[in-house]
Amino acid sequence: MADFDPRYGEAVPVADGILRVTASNTGPFTGAGTNSYLIGDRTLILVDPGPDDDAHLAALERAVAGRTVSHIVLTHTHRDHVDGLAKALAMTGAETVGEGAYREARPLHEGEENPFRYASDTEFVPQIVVSHGDVVDNGDAALTVIATPGHAANHIALATGDVCLSGDHVMGWSTTVIAPPDGAMAPYLNSLDVLLERDDALYLPGHGGEIVEPRKAVSAMKSHRLMREGAVLDRLVKGDRHVSEIVSALYVGIDPRLAGAAGLSVLAHLEKLAEDGKAVADVSTGFGRDALWRAA
Repeated sequence: MADFDPRYGEAVPVADGILRVTASNTGPFTGAGTNSYLIGDRTLILVDPGPDDDAHLAALERAVAGRTVSHIVLTHTHRDHVDGLAKALAMTGAETVGEGAYREARPLHEGEENPFRYASDTEFVPQIVVSHGDVVDNGDAALTVIATPGHAANHIALATGDVCLSGDHVMGWSTTVIAPPDGAMAPYLNSLDVLLERDDALYLPGHGGEIVEPRKAVSAMKSHRLMREGAVLDRLVKGDRHVSEIVSALYVGIDPRLAGAAGLSVLAHLEKLAEDGKAVADVSTGFGRDALWRAA
């Protein structure tokens, strides 16, 4: 993150025919802010309008410079990517594109509530619904859809030439937060495999700077997640039962502001271990981070 200069208010060329405009919605889950991208030369595609921030929307309008925006594509419906949509639509008159409306990554247990619904636009429905392999094409710019669920159930990445707009699935400043039941670890890992099968030369992420060695980055991310999964299972075998106990053992010296995110990561691994038959949750004690766990 220290090496990334967001250049707020500017349209930064990051690849041939691609401009990045970064919103200044900094924070522990957004880093230096959310990246919006404009694809094309004459007729544009906007990817992720970003937050509802007048300065950011004004910067996008300057970058559009009177050109037509045919489509606004959402990588997913988390609010830092979508809350500026209404104003972007008023500015452009474009059609909206996405994988679908918001949904949880798994069914909720009886009596369970999703504490993260507030973080998503649960009412957005794209005018054009796309799935893996579909192409968004305006005659000047084209983006191929790559289904990448995990961080969110409706997350997509987008490819143009040898460049991949990786959204929040692979970020340029931090590991991706997986927050059950909003997201899920198993589809996240499967989606990393989908990206590893590709031969992209550059990733343009939803947060942070360009990733110039994509396959190396994705391979390292997958290895890290699998090592963490093994460590979580080891803590269960040693008798830890609560997410907080596992966080204390595995994240020694962590910044207290990041302890919540660490707990979510542990929970995501526990839920995957349960799916694999390696862990069991006592849901009578609560859901999510409140549940007690044991090795199967």
